[in-house]
Amino acid sequence: MRAALTQLRAGRMDFVLSQCATRALVLGILFLHALPTELAAAPKAVVLQIDGAIGPAVADYVVRELRAISQVDTRLVVVRMNTPGGLDTSMREIIRAILASAVPVAAYVAPSGARAASAGTYITYASAIAAMAPGTNLGAATPIQLGGTPRLPGAPQPKDKEKGGGDTGASEPADTETRKAINDAVAYIRGLAELNGRNADWAAEAVRTAVSLPASEALKLNVIDVIADDVPDLLRKIDGRSVKVAGRTQTLATADLEIVAAVPDWRTELLAVITDPNVAFILLLIGTYGLIFEFLNPGAVAPGLIGAISLLVALYALNLLPINYAGAALVLLGIGLMVAEAHIGSFGVIGVGGIAAFVIGAIMMFPPGAPGFALSLSVVAGATAVTAALFLLVLTMLLRSRRRPVVTGKEGLLGAEGEAVAWDGDEGRVRVHGEIWRARAQRPLQPGARVKVVNREGLVLVVELA
Repeated sequence: MRAALTQLRAGRMDFVLSQCATRALVLGILFLHALPTELAAAPKAVVLQIDGAIGPAVADYVVRELRAISQVDTRLVVVRMNTPGGLDTSMREIIRAILASAVPVAAYVAPSGARAASAGTYITYASAIAAMAPGTNLGAATPIQLGGTPRLPGAPQPKDKEKGGGDTGASEPADTETRKAINDAVAYIRGLAELNGRNADWAAEAVRTAVSLPASEALKLNVIDVIADDVPDLLRKIDGRSVKVAGRTQTLATADLEIVAAVPDWRTELLAVITDPNVAFILLLIGTYGLIFEFLNPGAVAPGLIGAISLLVALYALNLLPINYAGAALVLLGIGLMVAEAHIGSFGVIGVGGIAAFVIGAIMMFPPGAPGFALSLSVVAGATAVTAALFLLVLTMLLRSRRRPVVTGKEGLLGAEGEAVAWDGDEGRVRVHGEIWRARAQRPLQPGARVKVVNREGLVLVVELA
């Protein structure tokens, strides 16, 4: 009996120990599973870099990164800027993403010597924190129209000013379209200034008269919130500040954040390349010429394939860029006229008109005032030279072909040589160009004699000894 009780107690003990071991194992697995998550959730500050003109590629990069940021481990997004400005549409996409972000965004003009001009000023005003490095500047926010920069009659020319204040009282521009653009920009930047409690009067002046400020004056005039030497210094100086994010007030805790740089990926780099006006223009030419060569030489395949791909990529890029469609139409018309010259042969009249249309259209195609999005004159000159060279080559080949003797019909047989195959009296048969013809001559010919065609009468050749 005692032995049975002892065995029962030992069984219960083993059962309890096995249960404890199982629970410990489960807890250990859960701990190991949660450990990487805790490590990944370490608070951090994500740094985005804008270096250069603000266009479709930059907008796509910033918007995608802001949408992909997790609130679990990201406490701040720093947009590090050095930009001369850019496109209005791209700027507004970035600002909409900043205002919709649940994570605070700090615009930081850096490094020393950098600037946040034009579109960069609007982005700075839209951010919850506005910061600059020593030796930087921002401003010159006058909107650029397709035809150039609007100029206010009686207003000073764009220049750096170290003094901010209210509107200058400059007279409004006479052009209605320009006045609408400027007033819209003023209202937009004022709204951004009021949203984050910054100097709205200086912002309006930056739009109307294109004034600029260095970092020290910007801080005095409440245009920015802080001057910082680098990103770690920025995180230390804004720690504990209260900001408004997505309509709610938040207190920043940034002193010990891990700094993580989110560099542009291959998609952004590719988009930046194809949306360069010079690249888009060259792709347009390659696509057009490739399709023309394919139509003139069906079955060549390579010109048509390369041309179709280049043209589709160019059209995608041009859809994202602000272009003058009249200029694009003139470029295509110029190419069409030069192709027509090769077929019609008007001795250069249509071709010269095509070259003129091509040059004028290329110059008109892209707005000259948009920073970083103007077509290079060297590219226009090079493309015109290549196009004109192709045109002259085709024209030269056309003129040479007109000087060549006709090689078909009656004229193609005159002067041709052959040999007599059989002869009887003044008639016989001769072989000319590999064909057997009936022939006639003034004197009898011996078979195998060399003959020359001097005339053709229907299907009978008139020959003589060669």
